[in-house]
Amino acid sequence: MRRTCRKSILIFALLAVILLAGCTETEGAQMPAGEEEEKIQIGMIFDNFVMERWLRDRDVFVSTAKELGAEVNVQNANSSVEEQVELVKYFIKKKVDVIVIVPIDSEPLLASIKEAQEEGIKVISYDRLILGAEPDLYISFDNEKVGTLMGTAFSKKLEKGDKVLMICGPKTDNNAMEVQRGFENVMKEKQIQVLDIYYADGWKPEYAAAYVRQNGELVRQARGIMCGNDNLAGQAVSALAEQRLAGEIYVSGQDGDLAACQRIVEGTQYMTVYKPIEKLAARAAKAAVDMAEGNGFSYDLYVTTEGGKSFPYIKLEPVAVTEENMQQAIIDEGFHLKEEVYLNRPELLD
Repeated sequence: MRRTCRKSILIFALLAVILLAGCTETEGAQMPAGEEEEKIQIGMIFDNFVMERWLRDRDVFVSTAKELGAEVNVQNANSSVEEQVELVKYFIKKKVDVIVIVPIDSEPLLASIKEAQEEGIKVISYDRLILGAEPDLYISFDNEKVGTLMGTAFSKKLEKGDKVLMICGPKTDNNAMEVQRGFENVMKEKQIQVLDIYYADGWKPEYAAAYVRQNGELVRQARGIMCGNDNLAGQAVSALAEQRLAGEIYVSGQDGDLAACQRIVEGTQYMTVYKPIEKLAARAAKAAVDMAEGNGFSYDLYVTTEGGKSFPYIKLEPVAVTEENMQQAIIDEGFHLKEEVYLNRPELLD
């Protein structure tokens, strides 16, 4: 009996040694020759995905960053600045390398942005400036020029003494204020009267429709309505259609949305301002990776705000689009397909 037990113990001991040796060999075979380099982590926070253009920005940014060896964690704040604050804190806890944010409102974000930078995280203010902060990079378009292009387009159709309305984005959005300034400068120069200025809180398009419906008397006096973006323009046109004024009053927008381009060829929206989003997103992704790697990156100028904040700025040029240059500015650039733009006007395809 004792001999049997001893034999069993020896057998189990030998088996244990063999198994341990086998495990060690397997682990050794699976170990890479050198440690795998960790990928750059980028946190990207959008305002919302209701606006068509943010989906394009996201897709180009993510694909470009991926090609450069980085991973992007995309989050949607659903138009809530409180949610944006929490998402910045979330990315701080995740210890990402770079945070890219489309700010909704600057003031509530300042403390969390500062905290992120103190933790060594680079911050890119994307498309809109975080007022009062000192981002590691601000990348956008020449927003004052967007307003100038709208005003210049109107001045080609309107005469001295004509009247216009303005439906702008919220005052908390620095871009909206720059667009307003550019537009008003042209109106003043051309002696075109601005009857009223309305600010659509949160860029909510339904507010544009409500404004047009509730201000019929002002609307009927105006020969043009400047809208801060194509979403606002779309709802303004819908409300004008209810009053049988669509196509009678010149309407402007920006972003070059497909629906806006369709309205332009249909004759209910006069113009939009196209911004080459692919270039914006690709340059932002490249800059983010360069930052994370500790490399320098190219930018267009270094700006100092009135509050003394200084940071690099990548500034891209916008393009005015009307029916006359739709082919060259939008279709030839591959931004929208011709069949899509002329979906409701197929007779104009040839």
